[in-house]
Amino acid sequence: MFTVDLYAGIRRAVMVDGLSRREAAKRFGVHRNTISKMLQFSVPPGYRRRERPAAKKLGPYMAWIDTRHARR
Repeated sequence: MFTVDLYAGIRRAVMVDGLSRREAAKRFGVHRNTISKMLQFSVPPGYRRRERPAAKKLGPYMAWIDTRHARR
């Protein structure tokens, strides 16, 4: 995982200082594709799950578990 300082440093090196993506990848030890993704967002986007994973064994009991969990 990248720290916000590293993220900002890479963005600054490429966008402000004019360092190429390839050279930034070498300097910071990060893959070029990662550099490209970092340039798309001003802050790290973080992890977001699209939908709840399917619970194969617990599936029939999920409604009961959710109601029990909501009471706390």
